[in-house]
Amino acid sequence: MPQVVRSRIAVLHGAHPATPLPRSFRSLADRAAVEVLHRAARVLVASLPVLTDRLVEALYEQEPGYRAAIDSDRAEVWQEVHHSLRHNVGSLIQPREFRDAAHRTSRWIGEIRAGQGVPLDAVLHAFRMGGAMVWQDLVDETARRDPDDVRLLVHVAADVWNFVDEHCGIVADAYRQAERRLSWRRENQQRLMVAALLDGTARIADLCEAAAMLGLPEQGRYAVLAVASAPGGPQQQDPARPPLNLPAALSPGEGLSTAPGAAPLWHTGPDAAFAILRLTGGPGDPGEPGELHAIADALDAPAGTRAGIGSAVDGLAALGDARRLAETALRACPASGGTVVLDEHLPDALIVSSPALGSALADRVLGPLDRLDPSDRDVILETLTAWLDADGSAQRAGARLYCHRNTVLNRLRRFEQLTGRCLTRPRDAVEVSLALAARRLLGS
Repeated sequence: MPQVVRSRIAVLHGAHPATPLPRSFRSLADRAAVEVLHRAARVLVASLPVLTDRLVEALYEQEPGYRAAIDSDRAEVWQEVHHSLRHNVGSLIQPREFRDAAHRTSRWIGEIRAGQGVPLDAVLHAFRMGGAMVWQDLVDETARRDPDDVRLLVHVAADVWNFVDEHCGIVADAYRQAERRLSWRRENQQRLMVAALLDGTARIADLCEAAAMLGLPEQGRYAVLAVASAPGGPQQQDPARPPLNLPAALSPGEGLSTAPGAAPLWHTGPDAAFAILRLTGGPGDPGEPGELHAIADALDAPAGTRAGIGSAVDGLAALGDARRLAETALRACPASGGTVVLDEHLPDALIVSSPALGSALADRVLGPLDRLDPSDRDVILETLTAWLDADGSAQRAGARLYCHRNTVLNRLRRFEQLTGRCLTRPRDAVEVSLALAARRLLGS
């Protein structure tokens, strides 16, 4: 109860406040008004079970936020309301004895209702309904005993409602603190669950719980996106902040369909950040051929960012495999940055999946060129790469290199003489293509 009421009631017990209240805050209530309040409050204390029944019924009828709780456990709600009324009405009579207990009860109610998900507005409405019912009963009891005494209650009305507002503030503060704790705990559990799914360490028995917690279907179709800065580039400062804003880049139907109103789930590892992408197809459904490519095209990555999108997998249980596929795609990204869809760069994925074998192949196929002057060697490699990118057309390769097609053919013949490879032989062409990829990706 506010100090103005406690000090006024303390006069009746022979106690005085340590510091007088300013004149502007003094109540007009006198000893008679306080005695009337006490007399009516004692009657309420004696009939608390009936008052509790009425308030619980009123909550059920007038406050939808409480209906589920009352339907679930009416006895628990009844005890909560009775406990609160007993301490709060008791505070009108004996503020010193009941004040701390009343505050503890209000804080407890705020925490409990936050944990149950009852809206804060509903909890505050319940407290104000209780305050209104108590005040009306005080007036009715006073009028029944002596109608002339009702006028005296006017002097304590503001103090009674200040008391109600004080406890509404206590409830709101406790509710918000509990809500923050619950939110942090929920977010932490989600982070741990996402990490376990991407690491492949989640138990099969936990997948149903994970699906409910994350708002994802257990048997949906997924891919994983891996994002990292280019070597030597700026690193992400805040590990909790996603490096790409995927919802802004994509909308449902364009390759990414997250839970309604939710962003893709991110997990930040030591070398890269990973996002779980929920795809539009069902289990075993290959989906549109360009679905993953559409995601890659929609990414708006800062310059120097490397992104890899792994192949699609079925079910939450396969997200560990999806993460490893995304890491493979990320390793196949150019060092300067870019986006690689694994399904469109499988030869490169083979190279980065076995760097030792890739380096050995590059040395075996391209090693003879290393005996040349570096500038001469680079011209041959550039010409060979342009010719392969042009599907074996010397004309198009020459246009790309700003030289005549015969110049391209002469350089290719020189390559064949130095390495002993024949570019018209399919097996040799495959080995040359893989060797060039290994030198580009591994720096061999």
